[in-house]
Amino acid sequence: MSHSINATQLFIIGSHASQTMSPDLWNPVFEALGNHWSYEPRDVPAHSRMQEIRNSLLSTEVIGANVTMPHKQWAAGIADERSEQVSLSGAANLLIRQGGKLHAYNTDLIAVATKLATRMHDHVVFLGAGGAARAALVALQGHIGTVTIADRDQEAANQLLSLATHMGVPGKSVDWPRASQAAAQASLIINATPIGKHAEDGAAWGTTQLLPGTYVYDFVYSAHTTGTIKAAIEQGLEYSDGWEHLLLQAEAMVPLLGLPEQGKTQLQHSLQRIRDNN
Repeated sequence: MSHSINATQLFIIGSHASQTMSPDLWNPVFEALGNHWSYEPRDVPAHSRMQEIRNSLLSTEVIGANVTMPHKQWAAGIADERSEQVSLSGAANLLIRQGGKLHAYNTDLIAVATKLATRMHDHVVFLGAGGAARAALVALQGHIGTVTIADRDQEAANQLLSLATHMGVPGKSVDWPRASQAAAQASLIINATPIGKHAEDGAAWGTTQLLPGTYVYDFVYSAHTTGTIKAAIEQGLEYSDGWEHLLLQAEAMVPLLGLPEQGKTQLQHSLQRIRDNN
């Protein structure tokens, strides 16, 4: 994909975009590649005037924007072009401007598929039912036996269950207090909640002992090891942490942005610097 010489700006849009590590991840990559691009956060609270945000992304200086909570479903909905998978998930975390149109992508989906869609998962427990969970569900299409979905927002859980049913995946939603009970029967647990952002947070599912062989996938990354990953390590389980997810979804952006393959190596170096400094 080629961009006009005037297009140099990338953003991350979300209610707490300025707290993300994405600018620290990407700006050293652009500097190393010598393309004079910049990556900046834009805090956009829920219930903002989103039409103005969309209009701003069509400026000729803009390449595109990553989109994070709570605007991933908005991004999928307002895009002019989207893939079948993005349409199915109803969530996008990347908008790229091409002329006067916005194209929607979901690199969360690509990251989860890269890591997890290489085998069958008999019983997947989703903790959280927002945009990240929707991406993960679609990424695992054809690789799930049954699902159990828990979210503090029961309506969100029911909506994700409806998507699973539409995809031909049987399952159920449970209220949040029963999440730990469901986790004890999982072969794969996906933490798509913010639980773990704070050092004092425990495992997203609580104190339950998981089955041997359960795989734990955590979307949350932080300077500390999250309670979810600590529990996985203590129980001797295989896991992917939020840092690995962050790298996988960033690497998926490289071809979408038309960057050279060496951008992936630069991303690995940049992420390692961030981790060393935290």
